[in-house]
Amino acid sequence: MSTPVGRLYLVPAPLDFGCAHQSPLEESMPLQTLRIAASLQHWVCENAKSTRAYLKRVGEVVPLHTPIQAQTLQELPREVHKKGDHQGGFDARPLLAAAMQGHAMGLVSEAGMPAVADPGASVVRAAHQLGLHVVPLVGPASLLLALAASGLNGQNFAFVGYVPSDPTERAQSVKSLEALALKTQQTQLFIETPYRNQALLATLLQTLQPSTRLATSSGLTLSDGVNLSADVKTWRQRGWVLNNATPTVFAIGP
Repeated sequence: MSTPVGRLYLVPAPLDFGCAHQSPLEESMPLQTLRIAASLQHWVCENAKSTRAYLKRVGEVVPLHTPIQAQTLQELPREVHKKGDHQGGFDARPLLAAAMQGHAMGLVSEAGMPAVADPGASVVRAAHQLGLHVVPLVGPASLLLALAASGLNGQNFAFVGYVPSDPTERAQSVKSLEALALKTQQTQLFIETPYRNQALLATLLQTLQPSTRLATSSGLTLSDGVNLSADVKTWRQRGWVLNNATPTVFAIGP
């Protein structure tokens, strides 16, 4: 008799990772998602330490079926974090051995939906290759929340990841993204690593045309979250600044 295949649950995490304070999980996470997370024992994660912290928060809302110390947490390799795993080259099938034995597993990143602007695509791809059931759970996704709050085109948009950190290359990238957005009416979404928000904002305000619309979303789902959207001319006039330590999504478009 063959062993029934397990499931891979894509478990969202709250967006307050790295923020100065955290909000109650039940304010941003559906109860059913927390119940499923609490039932799992086997995980593939971005970082084991932050995953344990997340599971501790889950357990404060829904009791965990298995103590955190007894759970199996497998981290994605560090090179996957640096280069991404959406273009192939990393075989994640060995990480799913427990699912092949009939167990339910969870895939989780440090914030938001795994495999969207985060590592995890290789795990999902491997699950499909192995014939596992892949089940995405409902939870916060920063890109869609930011897009909805931007006032920019939500019918045609692209997420382009990170812009270069080198100032000259960053300015060139911004110009190219603006040209594409104005030509195609396609909203361009991108993010930056912590403590570079102000540097990126300065480049945007120096480089973009006055009539181009710029939107930012910081601290999404938090009580002190801020969503700003205006043409660049208005940004310059009002002198808006960003919290340099808070995760922020940037968007530009006509």
